[in-house]
Amino acid sequence: MNNFQHQLYILTEHDEMYRQSVERLQLEDLHITDDRSQATILLAAPPMAARCLDEFPKLEWLQSVYAGVDALVIEPKRSDYVLTNIKGIFGQLISEYVIGYLISHYRHFPLYRQQQEAAQWTPHLYDSIIGKEMVILGTGSIGGYLSRVATSMGLKVVGVNSTGIPPKEGQFSQIYHRSELATAFANADIVVNTLPNTEHTRGLLNLDTLSNCQNALLFNVGRGKTLVEPDLIDAIAQGHIQHAFLDVFDKEPLDPEHPFWHHHSITVTPHIAALSFPSQVVEQFAHNYALWNDGFQLDNTVDFSKGY
Repeated sequence: MNNFQHQLYILTEHDEMYRQSVERLQLEDLHITDDRSQATILLAAPPMAARCLDEFPKLEWLQSVYAGVDALVIEPKRSDYVLTNIKGIFGQLISEYVIGYLISHYRHFPLYRQQQEAAQWTPHLYDSIIGKEMVILGTGSIGGYLSRVATSMGLKVVGVNSTGIPPKEGQFSQIYHRSELATAFANADIVVNTLPNTEHTRGLLNLDTLSNCQNALLFNVGRGKTLVEPDLIDAIAQGHIQHAFLDVFDKEPLDPEHPFWHHHSITVTPHIAALSFPSQVVEQFAHNYALWNDGFQLDNTVDFSKGY
C-alpha cells in the first residue's frame, strides 16, 4: 500500500488526456489509481459514474467534468459524498454558439452558401441584432455571461430565474420569476434556455408557455427535458417559434427517425455547444483539490436536494 493520502480514479470519455493533465500538476498527496475499491476521489463524467457508483465504496468526493450532474442527483443511488461540478468555463462557449447562430440566421448566411453553390448573385435585406430582445432562462454563470455578451452587442436582455431577484452577476434589464413566463415572453425575439434539469424545470417549455411568443427564435443549450419536444413542432406551425436551435434533447443521441432531423425550422447539433476541455476542468479540479487537502469547503458544491 502506498503512502498517498488521496486516491484518484478518472472516469471520463478522455481518461488519458485527464490523466496527463493531472500528472503534470504533481498535486501533493494525490495518487491516480486504477482500483475502484480504493478510490476516495472520482474525476468523472456523471452518466458514466452513475452506472457504477457502488464500485467506489470509499468515495468521499466526486468532481464532475460537466456542469450538468443530472445522472447523479435525479433519484441518486448515493448521496454520501461531496459532489462538485464545473462552472465558469462554459459561458464563453455557450455565448459563441448562441451569438454565432443568431447572426447567421438574421444575416442569411446559410442562404448565401446555397446561392454560392448555384453561382447565384442575389442580395437580401437582413436584420441587425441591435435592439432585439433576448430572454434568458437561467441567470447563473452561463446565463449571466451570455447576458453581458448580448448586451455588449446591443440586445436588450431579460432574465428568468427561480426567485425573480436580480443576480449579483450578469447584465439584465429585467428579471422575472419562472412563473411569469407569459410576461417574459411577450416581447421576446430570442429565447435561450440555460436551465438545469430539476423537477421545476422539466417540461417548462411547452405549447402553453411558448404560445406567449410571437415568431421568436428558440435556443435550447440547457437540458433536453426542459422542452416538450412534440409541442415545439406545434409552436412552430402556429407561428410562435420561427426557428429552433437545439443542442440538447430528451433522449440522446437523437433517434434517427426523430422529426427534428428534417424539419426546415429546426437546427440540430449533437450536444456540442459547450464541451468540457480537460485542461480547463483539471484547473478547477486542482483548485478544489487544494481546498480539499487543507480541509476547506469546496467550490461549486452541488445540493442533492436541489439538483444543482
